[in-house]
Amino acid sequence: MKLLVTGGAGFIGSNFVQYILDKYPDYEVVNLDALTYAGSLDNLKEMKNNRRHKFVQGRIEDGKLVDKLMAVIDVVINFAAESHVDRSILEPQVFISTNVLGTQVLLDSALRHKVKLFYQISTDEVYGALRLGTKKRFTEGSPLRPNSPYSASKTSADLLVRAYHHTYELPVVISRCSNNYGPKQHPEKFIPTVILNALHNKPVPIYGDGLYVRDWIHVLDHCRAIDLIMHQGKMDEVYNIGADNEWANIDLAKKILRIMGKAESLLTSVKDRPGHDRRYAIDSAKLSHELGWKPSIPFGKGLVETVRCYSEAGK
Repeated sequence: MKLLVTGGAGFIGSNFVQYILDKYPDYEVVNLDALTYAGSLDNLKEMKNNRRHKFVQGRIEDGKLVDKLMAVIDVVINFAAESHVDRSILEPQVFISTNVLGTQVLLDSALRHKVKLFYQISTDEVYGALRLGTKKRFTEGSPLRPNSPYSASKTSADLLVRAYHHTYELPVVISRCSNNYGPKQHPEKFIPTVILNALHNKPVPIYGDGLYVRDWIHVLDHCRAIDLIMHQGKMDEVYNIGADNEWANIDLAKKILRIMGKAESLLTSVKDRPGHDRRYAIDSAKLSHELGWKPSIPFGKGLVETVRCYSEAGK
């Protein structure tokens, strides 16, 4: 099988490409990435000499390039996206261009070349926010209520994917995952920021009161879920991927500081960002019941290994 993985030099994408190459000795991966600030060839060092991996630098908005690559592809897995909420508030047009128009370019090409599956990697942020102090979680049937330019652009892309199935019968599937953590994540994200700032005894920024709750999943558990959905998921379905592992930002930062032996006095409240969603929580019952998936990496163990990874790299 030949896969086109877009955004494959980014955090989740590079982990997935490595996972696939390790697990399936007969699979080939064409890896298309624009190498913006969030993607790096350093994330691909381990597969540099792997003949089953071909890296191509380029944007998913480039129709000619995409069409050239798509001619020999069986499955498209679209990780490519601008994904940082703060940046989307400052530059929403960039997010519309990549996340919406880029997805449309991929869909058109996939349709022309009759690929066997178009897999859209989405996010729990398309569902909007939940209130603190409740046990409610997002299901696949939850309404889409994005609250940031980033999540609105991902919602738009999801709806385009759905439309291409119903209008043109393109085989598609969508998965929406909670917050990922693990190796290769960009330093601007929350967990790497806490680790790297604490490592150098710099203030650890915490938005507002710190009571913003997210469900955290190890990136390799996410990769396992994508693998299952790609091979066994039903067409035109949405699958939520979460770990039932909710943490308020302030509590997670304190846990990381304890692991590192650093003082909580490093925690520093900073001005909140506009429209900050209070809580995300995802229900993965459908994925568990239909495909037998469940997270396999305990959060405590995964977090310690992540701290060690960034600490060694940041010294």
